[in-house]
Amino acid sequence: MTTSSSAPVAVLGAGGHAKVMVATLKAAGRLVLGCFVREAAELGGKVLGVPVLHEDTVPAGAELILAAGDGRLRQRLAAKLAGPWAIVVHPSAIIDPSVVLEPGAMICAGVVLQPEVRVGAHAIVNTAAHVDHDGAIGRFAHVAPGCHVAGSVAIGEGAFLGTGATVIPGRRIGAWATVGAGAVVLYDVRDGSTVVGVPARERPRP
Repeated sequence: MTTSSSAPVAVLGAGGHAKVMVATLKAAGRLVLGCFVREAAELGGKVLGVPVLHEDTVPAGAELILAAGDGRLRQRLAAKLAGPWAIVVHPSAIIDPSVVLEPGAMICAGVVLQPEVRVGAHAIVNTAAHVDHDGAIGRFAHVAPGCHVAGSVAIGEGAFLGTGATVIPGRRIGAWATVGAGAVVLYDVRDGSTVVGVPARERPRP
């Protein structure tokens, strides 16, 4: 696991997840240069004391972090920007040394990542989520606060696990699938589908 960079960080975004990233970076002792946005209406404010600036003013040499909760938005921005990408880890997270964090990964307060977990580029493991051994979290995925993901679970690219969801061992969550808040996943989840409930069942498309 490589998270030892001391480069200053530019946070891309100024919403709720940007606030979490600013707090996480500050807790980790990283210098936050600003929250950088495109929309003029957002300029001039502050996020936890950090100025909101135009994205065209990101200083050279800064590492970037995509501070948006929406996976599709992170995917679009990542395709347009070259980085370099920060890896953001809250100091209260418990992370086994064998864990692999790809560039742009965001690990929030109270997270537990057990041996041989891999977190893909620009994925979010949010507050107090637990991912057990041999888990794989795809690029742009989001494991929301309080999720419990058992061992050997594969979470596909862009998948979203809602707050407090639970996944039993060995299941697969398909790419860009959604698991509802509090759902208990006992079976594999198809790509692009939405499952809700206990046990989690696929919700018909409208």
